[in-house]
Amino acid sequence: MLRSLLSLVLTTTLALSAMVGLAQPVHANPTNAMHLAALPLIGNLFSGQRPSNLGVKDGKLAPCPSSPNCVISQGSPDADHAIAPLQYDGDPSAAMEKLVAVVKAMPRTTIIEQTNDYLYAEFASQLMGYVDDVEFYLDPAASAIQVRSASRLGQSDLGVNRKRIEAIRSEFS
Repeated sequence: MLRSLLSLVLTTTLALSAMVGLAQPVHANPTNAMHLAALPLIGNLFSGQRPSNLGVKDGKLAPCPSSPNCVISQGSPDADHAIAPLQYDGDPSAAMEKLVAVVKAMPRTTIIEQTNDYLYAEFASQLMGYVDDVEFYLDPAASAIQVRSASRLGQSDLGVNRKRIEAIRSEFS
């Protein structure tokens, strides 16, 4: 009985293998390898170059460009770019510490520079890896953290920079 069962399993396996085809080992294909090697380059294609005008100068963050893919809490006369700063009560260093924790908890975020009164982070989009530059300046005279969030590439960000700052505001409060 056992012998006939094993014979049936073997026959069935051979028949199915003949119909479907035997599994072939995968061999490296240099053409496919070149396509795979290009993936990091494609990701970098959408990251753009880090701007050289970032940072705080005379107590101000850099102004937004004319494109609508930027928001700033300092000095923007138009509603498309203007956004309220983050407000805090109490110790400025505790506020900065809390802000750093909120930013670090966000997905696809890299903190590039951090001082007692300044934070600069890069946020990458999930699908194409577009990078946005986000800056925070702790302004103790105003008991506020000034913000600037700008896309490196393109014209429209579909409101992503504004939504990001509002998400940070809600976590920060």
